[in-house]
Amino acid sequence: MSRIGKLPIQIPAGVTVTVKDDAVTVKGPKGELSEKINPSIKVSVDNGVISLTRPSDERTYRAQHGLYRALINNMVIGVSAGYRKELELVGVGYRASNTGQVLDLSLGYTHSIYIQLPQEIKLETKSERNKNPLIILESADKQLLGQVCAKIRSFRMPEPYKGKGIRFVGEEIRRKSGKSAGK
Repeated sequence: MSRIGKLPIQIPAGVTVTVKDDAVTVKGPKGELSEKINPSIKVSVDNGVISLTRPSDERTYRAQHGLYRALINNMVIGVSAGYRKELELVGVGYRASNTGQVLDLSLGYTHSIYIQLPQEIKLETKSERNKNPLIILESADKQLLGQVCAKIRSFRMPEPYKGKGIRFVGEEIRRKSGKSAGK
């Protein structure tokens, strides 16, 4: 049996879970999320616990068993506690600011980059003297948050020689020595 799929999901106080046809909807203080699942994977909610069962031990059912359990668990955590990601801009002259849901990035290109973020994501930017600018993103949807972070990061990936670029706070970049070290 799938080690992840067989684990029960505890429903915290203030969160309601409804299963209708092949969709699971989770409502909580941070919002509402919904996910369509394969009808062959059965989801049952009783006594504040969500459990998933699969029809057989076929390879596809085993994979989907763990997948849907993880997705539902992420939704429950998202609507109760939420997710938060912090990105820092490392480089001379790199700046970030926001007006509402529009993120304005100055990353050393000849032009500024403007990104319209979805309404589900809460955006905040911090620029303090002698510190790297920070972009703080919060959301109940882990998948959407990760996708937006990856998009922002793709504009200037961290490079291994000087370490410049957009990276997560606390992320370690593997550094390479320059061409002078090879001799």
